[in-house]
Amino acid sequence: MLLAVDIGNTNIVFAAHDGESWIHHWRVQTVKEKMPDEYGLLFHAFLREAAFDTVEFEQVVLGSVVPPVTWKIEQMLQKQTGRTPLVISHLVETGLTFRVKNPAEVGADLIADAVAAYARFGGACISVDFGTATTFVAVSDRAEFLGVAIAPGANLMAASLAGGTSQLPQIALELPESAIGTDTVSALSAGIMVGYLGLIECLITRIRQEMAERGIAGPIPVVATGGLGPFIAPLTACFEVYDPWHTLNGMRLIALRNARSRE
Repeated sequence: MLLAVDIGNTNIVFAAHDGESWIHHWRVQTVKEKMPDEYGLLFHAFLREAAFDTVEFEQVVLGSVVPPVTWKIEQMLQKQTGRTPLVISHLVETGLTFRVKNPAEVGADLIADAVAAYARFGGACISVDFGTATTFVAVSDRAEFLGVAIAPGANLMAASLAGGTSQLPQIALELPESAIGTDTVSALSAGIMVGYLGLIECLITRIRQEMAERGIAGPIPVVATGGLGPFIAPLTACFEVYDPWHTLNGMRLIALRNARSRE
């Protein structure tokens, strides 16, 4: 059994894989002030709820983009599972070659997304993760991590606009019938949602063009993942597939690769 823990800016996901599929997952809010023992109580409750009290995890893998929380979860996992978690970074075995200025800046989620996308398509590809931020990861046909584009997530855009103005409300993320709003809500929906789709489509088109200019032959497929993915992906023809387990699958593949390298 493998345990993967993905620490994001908004949520922490705990997931258990039995070698065939992800059989349980739990999601909690990321709280920087929470201590290891507090996270330990939550984790123990998750295991008990799934009747995993006596399960031995052969592997534990941890990916985090929140450094103040990383050591707390790492310490908790060590205590609760008896295993030292594999903490994902550019320093572990990933199968990727990093073609960026400073690989240490590349987040664990981006590395996992790149690994999962390359494993899925077996060649040049793009991964788009709809989280607190929307990230676009480009991978070459030689498993080179070429780089990333990072944009605000749709929820963040909506919240920022509402918080930074006096008369504009927070709105639900819904695609309007027209790009020309006839009241405040439809005007916001037009600006945020139609504009957001334009951002996605423009960046994917531009990334593909620049990859082609580097001699990377097409087609270059795109996979979508992340919390807003099920809502956003059907609104555009840019994506070959949406996979809710995409990042976790990348983490699992990295864990397996590093286990083999130690044998």
